[in-house]
Amino acid sequence: MSAILSAKFHQSSIKDPAHWTRGELDADRSWDIRLSNDQVDDLCMGLEFLRSLEIAEIDAAKFPLKCCQDLIEGIRRELISGRGFVLLRGFPVEGYGREDIARMYWGFCAHLGTGVTQNGDGGLIHYVTEGRLRPNQGTRGVGNPERVSLHVDLADVVSLLCVRQAADSPRSQLVSALTIHDVLAERAPTALERLYQGFAWDRQNEHAETELPTTGYRVPVFSQAGDVISGRYNRNWITRAANRADGLSEDEEAIFNLVDDIAQENSLTFDFRPGDVQFANNYVCWHGRESHQPAQSEDDTRVLMRIWLNLVGIRDFADEAVVRHGILRHGKLGWSAADVKAGLEGRVHPRRAEDLAPLVEAPFRDG
Repeated sequence: MSAILSAKFHQSSIKDPAHWTRGELDADRSWDIRLSNDQVDDLCMGLEFLRSLEIAEIDAAKFPLKCCQDLIEGIRRELISGRGFVLLRGFPVEGYGREDIARMYWGFCAHLGTGVTQNGDGGLIHYVTEGRLRPNQGTRGVGNPERVSLHVDLADVVSLLCVRQAADSPRSQLVSALTIHDVLAERAPTALERLYQGFAWDRQNEHAETELPTTGYRVPVFSQAGDVISGRYNRNWITRAANRADGLSEDEEAIFNLVDDIAQENSLTFDFRPGDVQFANNYVCWHGRESHQPAQSEDDTRVLMRIWLNLVGIRDFADEAVVRHGILRHGKLGWSAADVKAGLEGRVHPRRAEDLAPLVEAPFRDG
């Protein structure tokens, strides 16, 4: 058994700013930030230099954002060494077309980290919607009106920009993975130990022909490197992989039911309106949302733009190939804009010989 699967779980309460409770966040709302007028002007004026560019051509140098630099650095610190999430309000969407919003959004995120592709179309911006903008996403159910349980996305950070909300305005949810970990350690240590052993993840039919339909290797739900704990959980992806074989056992289903219950009990729920942007570190913060009514027409569809980011120095990992990159890099997912411009997203991700986990350094470079 590899070191990552045999590691003992953390026995004591976690001392980490990303270990928070709903009550603490209700009392201290410094995570809820609004763009100033100068910062909005920064974005809107900078757009004029981007209109001739494709998304993959836009980088921080082409979109300077002088008034936003302190804000951006604060968001990066909060994601890496703080609570693990930020809610940013007031992003300019009203009066702008979809392509211009996408350029500003991508340009802003380019100051935070490296955006990566996230669907079978090799898209750098994914439209979360039940409408016509929804891209090729294999068997994933992204954008459907049903409730979305608390989970992680596949890159270091998930960012969601609300362009148009559903008529009944479903609220978003976030929960600290580290809080879930501590509750499990106290309430169900045997279940926590099983989560440390990990599970295979499905690739939702977005893998290359020469790749397996699942990871093949186990990705731990919780893992530890020194004093740093990370959580990687998406029940749907894990269940789909298990169903390709014998399915989850009754004990495993019970563990996941407990995880979902604890996540719901400890989640923060908040309004998410047009112009709001969520940023969440996928190792310490899981996200979800309430259900909403199906749209009556294309003009009524809920539309979010989603960007997946990798950040330099995001975290220490028990096994970076498995925990960080092991659920992301397959098919046309997990390629940077530079990779896309170089035509690399049509190739197969290079892998370790011993377990076929993605190589950490090639071809992707953080930056």
